Amino acid sequence: MPFGAEVLAQGGTRFRLWAPSVVSAELQLIEARLYPMDAAEPGWHEVTVPEAGAGSRYQFLLHLEDGTTWSVPDPASRSNPDGVHAASSVVDPRAYAWRETQWRGRTWADAVVYELHVGTFTPEGTFSAAAACLPELTALGVSALQLMPLAAFPGSRNWGYDGVLPFAPAACYGTPDELKAFIDGAHALGVMVLLDVVYNHFGPDGNYLHVYCPQFFNPAQRTPWGAAINFDGPSSRTVRDFFVHNALYWTEEYRFDGLRLDAVHAFRDSSRPDIVCELAQALREGGGRPGRVRPGEGRPGGGRDRQVHLVLENNRNDAHYLARDARGRPLHATAQWDDDVHHALHVLLSGEGDGYYADYAPDPLARLGRALAEGFAYQGEHSSFRGKSRGAPSSQLPPDAFVGFVQNHDMIGNRAFGGRIDSFADARFLAAAYTCLLLTPLIPMLFMGEEFAASTPFLYFCDFGPELAAAVSAGRRREFQRFAAFTDEAAIARIPDPNAPATFEASKLRWAERSQSPHRERLALVRELLALRHQRLAPHLSGLRHGGRYRIESTVLHVAWDLPDGSVWRLLAHFGQQAVETAQGPVGDVIFSAGAHDVPRSPCVRLDPGAVRVAQGR
Repeated sequence: MPFGAEVLAQGGTRFRLWAPSVVSAELQLIEARLYPMDAAEPGWHEVTVPEAGAGSRYQFLLHLEDGTTWSVPDPASRSNPDGVHAASSVVDPRAYAWRETQWRGRTWADAVVYELHVGTFTPEGTFSAAAACLPELTALGVSALQLMPLAAFPGSRNWGYDGVLPFAPAACYGTPDELKAFIDGAHALGVMVLLDVVYNHFGPDGNYLHVYCPQFFNPAQRTPWGAAINFDGPSSRTVRDFFVHNALYWTEEYRFDGLRLDAVHAFRDSSRPDIVCELAQALREGGGRPGRVRPGEGRPGGGRDRQVHLVLENNRNDAHYLARDARGRPLHATAQWDDDVHHALHVLLSGEGDGYYADYAPDPLARLGRALAEGFAYQGEHSSFRGKSRGAPSSQLPPDAFVGFVQNHDMIGNRAFGGRIDSFADARFLAAAYTCLLLTPLIPMLFMGEEFAASTPFLYFCDFGPELAAAVSAGRRREFQRFAAFTDEAAIARIPDPNAPATFEASKLRWAERSQSPHRERLALVRELLALRHQRLAPHLSGLRHGGRYRIESTVLHVAWDLPDGSVWRLLAHFGQQAVETAQGPVGDVIFSAGAHDVPRSPCVRLDPGAVRVAQGR
């Protein structure tokens, strides 16, 4: 590939580095001599070493204009077994023997997504241990996994959003071949695997690009993490290529079925096409760019040969990224995480209205209804939290353009004690919330352990060096000082230290809970709802081309979608504190009902608090 180390078919390895500001560069094979790197095209340094092969450890020795010399890992390293500050390791991408050679992906409308963090998903925290759990998830009804970021990060524990080597899977989870075996095993069970990737910043520890390749950053554009990635300034073409090739690398070399782009709203890019659209095109066309990462013999490539999906996190609600062509195919991204669904449900379940929840507190049921029916709750209306308008019309988009969720890693981990929804929600409304998620046409996503109401928190954790660790811990505690519950020092001191190993260990799932009450009851509910989804709703989803309609009657939500066969899928949900009666309209075939009672000799239905009914009729 154009970046990093490439094992050559005829033997040896070619090493390439882009560092326009470096006076000269050398390659150092660990326990071997130095190899001067030749200047190739402007800014590039290259050398081919006949004796280097898979497993060879190497670093770049860079001589800078200020007279200093830096020994750095390869920024496009495929593997850094001893950490992000140590030597990189050559990987032969052709070495792994794929078993599922005929896998061509799955239709996105079929997706039931399960987000997981490899390090806390199992006690072992490895790819191999996670692979052993795949049959359980398949039996539950999961058809797509979304792995939190894997790019190598400092230390041995991290959420993944502090990655600094975007091509190297974090060594603490296992080897590159063990990751490939995990994906291979998922495909054998008919499960897609998506990867969360971070293209809006590098982590604060272990990123040497600031030192020797400032062209990667645009100091004129700022983000919450510092200078923006340079997607539209001088030398941005090579920076864009770095990330485009990274996207192709994961989907071609590892056969991921798609990517989730973290915080697209933090990109600073005035180019046309912008980097989101360019990434979407590259994934759809499957590596049509010169010098792409080429799959090995017999291995399917990108979007030309199989289904590859792109999911966005974008709090601006930019509907144009989700546009479809005349046949209903995505022009750019496949789908977007729909925060509006979560925020409205969160307010209904908890009554909380702080921060960004303030936009939903005045009428959460109406916000939920619009999000379920039309995609975005905010489609250009003024957001009081942001102080400006937000979003664009979205009812013209199909439901599968939106990924809904009751929880995700952020919404749990950004709470002081990493509390899951069951620890603070009104329990009466949880069944209705999960029915709104799992038995409506939008794409549902569960966060690991949610299916059995896991008691373990998901805390914010990391493993930085002493100075940075102290700053991160202090910053974490400052975040919560604005909340009434943390106005005194004793309360603040109880917030777990992100850098403590115990914080990481406390976040690991306890799988034995699945057989215990009340966890087994939640598991049974989720399993039942997903079975109904696959049996009754999923056959209609690929034919849905636009949203539905909704209305609010006091504390009762009515939502309806016209299905391609001419029938109507209806949801009735009651989030009020008292039992009510409401006219239910045409019922047809009741798919699922809880707390809803037909009133004798009346067109009305009596709804207990938290009642829900899903039906299909004409």
